[in-house]
Amino acid sequence: MRTALALMLSTAAAWAAEKPAINGPLELSLKRAVAIAIAPEGSAKVQLSTEAEKQAESRSAEARAALLPDLSAAFSEQNMTRNLAAVGIQLQLPVLGIQFPTFVGPFSVMDARISGTQSVFDFSSIRRYQAAKVGITAAKADLNGTEEQVASQVARAYLAAVKADADVETAKANMALSEALQKQAENLKAAGTGTGIEITRARVQLANDRQRLLVAENAQRAARLQLLRAMGMRLDTDLLLTDKLAYTPVDAVTLEAARAQAIQERPDYKAQQERESNARLSYSATKMERLPSVSAFGDYGASGTGFDSSLPTRTVGVSVRIPIFDGGRRDARRAESASQYRAEKVKTGDLKEQIELDVRLALDSLRSAEDEVSVAKEGLELAQNELTQARRRNDAGVAIALEITDAQTRLERAQDNQTAALYNYNLARIDLAQAMGAVRRMVQ
Repeated sequence: MRTALALMLSTAAAWAAEKPAINGPLELSLKRAVAIAIAPEGSAKVQLSTEAEKQAESRSAEARAALLPDLSAAFSEQNMTRNLAAVGIQLQLPVLGIQFPTFVGPFSVMDARISGTQSVFDFSSIRRYQAAKVGITAAKADLNGTEEQVASQVARAYLAAVKADADVETAKANMALSEALQKQAENLKAAGTGTGIEITRARVQLANDRQRLLVAENAQRAARLQLLRAMGMRLDTDLLLTDKLAYTPVDAVTLEAARAQAIQERPDYKAQQERESNARLSYSATKMERLPSVSAFGDYGASGTGFDSSLPTRTVGVSVRIPIFDGGRRDARRAESASQYRAEKVKTGDLKEQIELDVRLALDSLRSAEDEVSVAKEGLELAQNELTQARRRNDAGVAIALEITDAQTRLERAQDNQTAALYNYNLARIDLAQAMGAVRRMVQ
C-alpha cells in the first residue's frame, strides 16, 4: 500500500514538473495574441471556416463518387406460394385427363448476387467534380481570409487595450503631479507667500484628475474584455500587455505597388476568384446535361431453390442515356446557373474596385497620421517646457499659481493628443496591412 502511494506521489510530482501551473497574469504581445486567435481552437470564426473547408472536401468526395464504380451485394431467400390462375396461367390436358394445379407451393427461392455500375462517359459529372475541387480551393482561401480578418480584429483590439493602458498611465502621472502641486501650494501658504485660492485651484485640478483616472480605468477594463473576446479566450483571464504605443516607421510604398500587392495577396479576392470559377464550371456542367451519357453495368451471383441446387447466373451490359424532354427543368437550371455565374463576375469586379478604394484610403490615413505624430510630439515638448518654466517662475515669486494650472491643463491636452496620434498612426498601419492582405505578416 505504501509502495503504491509513493509511486502515485512521484508520478504526480513528475507531471507537475513537466507542466507547471501558470501563476499571475498572462504576458501577451501582439504577435502572441494573433497566434492564439487564429489557432484551430481559437476564434469561433476560424473554427467555422475550418468546418466549411471540411464540408467542401466532403462535397468534392461526393461529386467524385459519381465517376467511380458503384458496387453492391445482396442476398435473399424467400419461401412462397403462387396462384397461377391469378396471372392467367391455366394448364389443362383433358384428352389425357391431366389437370395441372393452379395453386403451387410452398417452395423456396435463394439468390446471392454482386452488382456493379460504372460511368463511362458523363461530361456533366466530370464538370461537377471539377467545380467541387475548385470549391475546396475557395474554402481554403476563405479560411485564409478569415484568419486575416481575425488577425486584424485582434490587432485593433490589442491596440485599443494598449491605448487604454497609456491613458491610465497618463492619468496616474497627472494625478501625481496634481498632488505635488497641491502640496507645493500648501507649503507656500504656510510660508506666507501663497494664498488659499491657490490651494483651492490645486484641489480642483486634483479632483478632475481623479475623475479622469476612474474613467480611464473603466475604459481599460472594457478594452481588455473586448480583446479577450476577439481572441476567443475566457473573459476572466488576467492580462499583462507587453507592447506599448510607439512610432514604428513604415517602408514607403506607392499606390501602384500597394494595389498590385493587394490584388495578388488579398485572400478574400482569391476566394472570390475561385467562387467565380466554381460558378463557371457549374454552369458548364448544367449545359452538358443535354449530352448523352454511357455507363456499364453487370451482376454475378447464384440462384436456385437452395445452396445445393443453385446455379451461377450473370448479367453484363452497356446503357446509353439520351436526354430528350424533361419538362424544361434542364433549361431552368441552365438559366439559373448562368445567372449565378454572371453574379459572381460582378462580385469579382466590385471587390477589385473596393480593394483599390481600401488601399487609397489606408495610404491617405497613414500619411495624415504621420503628420499628427510629428505635431503631437512637438506640442508635448512645448507643453512640458511651459509647465517647467511656470513652476520656476512660481518658485521665484514672479508668477501666480494660476499659470501652473493653465500649463498643467495644456500639458494634459498635449499628452492626450500624443496618445491619440500614436493610436491613429498604428491603426492606419493595420488598415494598410489589411488592405494589402498582410496583417499576419505585419505582426510577426
